[in-house]
Amino acid sequence: MAQLRDIMTSNVVTVYETQTVQEAAALMSQYNIGAIPVINNSRQMVGIVTDRDITLRTTAQGENAQTPVSQVMTAQQIVQGSPDMDVHQASNLMAQQQIRRLPVIESGKIVGMVALGDLAVQNQYANEAEQALQSISTPSAPQE
Repeated sequence: MAQLRDIMTSNVVTVYETQTVQEAAALMSQYNIGAIPVINNSRQMVGIVTDRDITLRTTAQGENAQTPVSQVMTAQQIVQGSPDMDVHQASNLMAQQQIRRLPVIESGKIVGMVALGDLAVQNQYANEAEQALQSISTPSAPQE
């Protein structure tokens, strides 16, 4: 049974909670990614910021590009995995929580990231990726 350490991306781009959303967006553009783990000065993960967070919590609200990442990131209930987590468990967790990316944490620090695409490119996990995507892609009503 494969573990997340076998399929995760290890070189994870991170951003400090004090950096600006403009800096986070520039990193997303540079590395062609849609989510960046947010760390504190001790390099512990304190949140995650997505391109959607920046759009909805900064741009749509008329906020400044110099807004600190800490003001727009998701900080509560960060869903995470561990390097020794089974790939099937991770896939089920991603489906249940309706997330496309799973930070992999060890001793409080981010050591990897698993995306749905990582599951999909591994042929033996294609079914898990498909099931997770079906759960994640359930349409929701517009927020009022």
